Amino acid sequence: MISLQRETDLFVSPRKESTWSHNDRGFSLLEMMMVVAITLILAGITFTSLQPMLKEAHVDSAYDTVLMSMRNFRSRAVTERKRYIVAFTAPGTITVSYWGVGTPVAPAPVVVETLTLPHDIQFMVQTGMPATSATVPDGFGNGGTAIDFGQALGLGSLNYVMFMPDGSAQDTSNPGGNGNLNNGIVYLGRPNELTSMRAVTVFGSTGRIRGWRLYNPSGGAQWSQQ
Repeated sequence: MISLQRETDLFVSPRKESTWSHNDRGFSLLEMMMVVAITLILAGITFTSLQPMLKEAHVDSAYDTVLMSMRNFRSRAVTERKRYIVAFTAPGTITVSYWGVGTPVAPAPVVVETLTLPHDIQFMVQTGMPATSATVPDGFGNGGTAIDFGQALGLGSLNYVMFMPDGSAQDTSNPGGNGNLNNGIVYLGRPNELTSMRAVTVFGSTGRIRGWRLYNPSGGAQWSQQ
């Protein structure tokens, strides 16, 4: 014979199971929406705080692209005994060409590489940059032209520099051989952000390439070699 207690347990057991299942049903829609909202808010805060770092990374990437492309093809000109032309086109394209030597007429230059700066960085100058020969990087130009090669040649602003087998930087005035020594500078940065500005200079006689960064302390903007 089944005891009264056992009968009672058997009777209430389904209710216990039903109650447990009801309490274990998981998150409600409202709770899930709150979690999603909090996640989106935190993601927005993180993204906003990272914006200055992302902008700085873009500038550094563009600067490295310009500097290393010039140094790389100067080195290749020396080791390969060839002529390489590195040309800059606003807003942000670098085109590298090989120029062979022919007699009596040199062949047309052949493009070997094309590089593009990040979309928010361009070759440019800005108001507030140093603008005298004593304050611009290596004394090249007056800070008013973004791509300013051909210094002291009397030919106007050239947009390229050609690296020679002897390591020098020249212009292309002589298709069959050596041209004029080509000093110059190229500026790059983000519009309306003065301290984003960078510059790269080239000495014609040696082909020496130097990088620069613009700082804006309380005394006024000034260039510092990197």
